[in-house]
Parts: sequence; structure tokens; C-alpha cells
Amino acid sequence: MLRGPWRWLSGWDVMVTRPLGLLLLVMACVLGFVVLSDEVHEGETQDIDERIVRSLRRPEDPALPRGPWWLAETARDVTSLGGFPVLSLLTATVCGFLAVARRYRTSLFVLSAIVTGWLLNAVLKSLFNRPRPSVVPHLTETMSTSFPSGHAMLSAITYLTLGALTAQFAEHRRVKVYLLSMAVLLSVLVGCTRVYLGVHYPTDVLGGWVAGLAWALFVTVAAKGVRRRSPALREEAHRPVE
Repeated sequence: MLRGPWRWLSGWDVMVTRPLGLLLLVMACVLGFVVLSDEVHEGETQDIDERIVRSLRRPEDPALPRGPWWLAETARDVTSLGGFPVLSLLTATVCGFLAVARRYRTSLFVLSAIVTGWLLNAVLKSLFNRPRPSVVPHLTETMSTSFPSGHAMLSAITYLTLGALTAQFAEHRRVKVYLLSMAVLLSVLVGCTRVYLGVHYPTDVLGGWVAGLAWALFVTVAAKGVRRRSPALREEAHRPVE
């Protein structure tokens, strides 16, 4: 008697169920960001933030980070992967590849999605206007406010968006998993280095990750929706790279 409804549920088009699940994740990320930003604004996280930042420095000299001598230099190299010059070059490279492969609409969509995410980060920074950590000396230069972390959010937006969109062109599941795993790993490493270098509180980085993930998920949902309504984009997605 229940066979009919269950057959209907099991046959639900995956192009509907997946975007619905992604939208729920977007809403969860947005809600998490709102709760976190409210705690940061009220100063509820300040004590734990400062304690974590101090714990990464040597007690006898806050200017010296814990760990071997080469770790700070490595952290500066890794943190540059979330900087605007590197992310701009990477985005231009990927969009250029898509254009050369005659996926012009996909290239324009990727570029628009990432640049819009960068603008969102600038708006959020100016809105919250949180000062940078002052409890320890900074080990790298900074030019903007603290919450949410620009490096964490921009790297999450760029790497996760590029990883999710390029994974859609991969035929094998292991390739998709690899692309998304590397995107997550790069975003995590960049965010961790910002705290280690003393230029961000942990909640700054967490806020950047959550906001960046929300944007990347939203872009993925939007890409699926646009592709369903655009025969040209569907044709690009299935066209082999020449």
C-alpha cells in the first residue's frame, strides 16, 4: 500500500533534492554567522579569543611565536594563499582556462560569483569594524578591520567556489572528492595561519569560514538553477575539453 509513495520519493529528481539540501546548509551557515557575530559584537568572545592568541606565543616574549624557527616563515607563505593578489591570479587563471575551452558563460558566472563574494566581505568588514588583536605583536602586515577575517572568507569563497564548480566537470567521484578536499584544506590552512600570526582572533577566522562556506554553497545552488534553465550552459557542462 505504501509502495507508490515510496517509489515516488525514491524517484525524486536529484536536481531538486540536492539544491534543497544545499539551501538548508546555506540557511544554517547564515544563522550560525548571525549568532557568532552577535556574540562578537557584545564582547562575549573577547576573553577566550585573547587567551587563544596569547597561548600561541612564548610566555617570556609575546613577540616570539611557539614552535620551531621556520614555522612563522612558513605561516607567512601559507597565509599569502588567501591574499588578494594570489586569489585574483588564481581566479583569472581558471576563468581564462574556461574561456579558452570555449565555456564563456561558465567563465563569466565563476568570475561574477567570486567577485561578488569579495565585495560581500568588504561590506561585512565595514559593518562590524572590529579592531585587530592588540594583545600580541603582529607577525605580518594588515590593512583592514578584523571581523570577519578577509583571508579566511576570501579563501573559502574562492577555493570552495572554484572547487565546487570545477568538480561538476569531473566524471569520476574520486576527482570530485579530491578537488573539494583540497579546497577545504587550503581554506583551513589559511585561516589557521591568521590566528598564529596574531592578526586575527579565532572568531574572526570562524566567521570568515562560515560566511565563505555559505556563499560557496549559495553559488553552487545558483549554478544548478541557472544550468537547468539555460540549454547553452548545460551544453558547456557536457562538452569535452578540447
